[in-house]
Amino acid sequence: MDLNRLLAGKRVLITGAARGIGAELARRLYGRGARPALAGLEPEKLKEVAAACGDAPWRHCDVADRDDLRPAVDAIVDELGGLDVVVANAGIAAQLPLVGGDAEVMERVVGVNLMGAYNTIWAAGDHVSHPDGYFVLVSSLAAAIHLPLMGAYNATKAAVEALGNTLRIELRPSGAKVGVAYFAELDTDMTRRGFDTRAARALPAAKWIGKARPLEIGIDALERGIARRAKRIVAPRWMTGALPIRMAIQPIAEQATQRRLAKALAIAREERVELTTSETDDLNG
Repeated sequence: MDLNRLLAGKRVLITGAARGIGAELARRLYGRGARPALAGLEPEKLKEVAAACGDAPWRHCDVADRDDLRPAVDAIVDELGGLDVVVANAGIAAQLPLVGGDAEVMERVVGVNLMGAYNTIWAAGDHVSHPDGYFVLVSSLAAAIHLPLMGAYNATKAAVEALGNTLRIELRPSGAKVGVAYFAELDTDMTRRGFDTRAARALPAAKWIGKARPLEIGIDALERGIARRAKRIVAPRWMTGALPIRMAIQPIAEQATQRRLAKALAIAREERVELTTSETDDLNG
């Protein structure tokens, strides 16, 4: 596959582009000749990524706030002269015991991960509703296999998967395509901070649950998926086989996480953790 030829000139809006997946994807696509545009909440980091991408357009905005996001998207579209690809990547996480946990964590994670994805569709969907258009929603392995302490993240990423599948059907008459990206743990700030808690360390299963894979494999999968306008984007590759048998894997995951779970839950109910970024109002997948 000639990625340079397939990606050159593509106008790509990426949310959550200040760090992690979003930032590295922007750099990679720029290197392929694409024209990335960035949206997120950390202006200094966005400015750095934009400079590395040929002074790409960028806007400071909160995907959880439609009134903030819409004018940012419109301004980016004006600068690029249209859009070919949107990558709804912005996301946050924090451990949350569903019984006795902090309800505000659930509200904020829903606001960014689920409503942020919907708001991105609402603000940018019209701009990619054309025969060459492509919309990517970044979900997770957590959409398919659900682990303790991750209730808010599990629920929102499963909902993002559902949004993507629905959007695919609704955009079909326009000729646009929709992909859902599923990643196991990649080596990002989000993963490192998410598993660096006393409660997570109390679970023996966390040693294999939280084993991060190189970020590069996720970016490789994304650029190939965008080039092909793929229905599913998966990394690592072993997940391709795991997704169809998710219902068989779930009981195994439940059994594997039982050891010391009661202790981990007790710790999590008392432990105060930040959302998985240095700025609690912005974590980009």
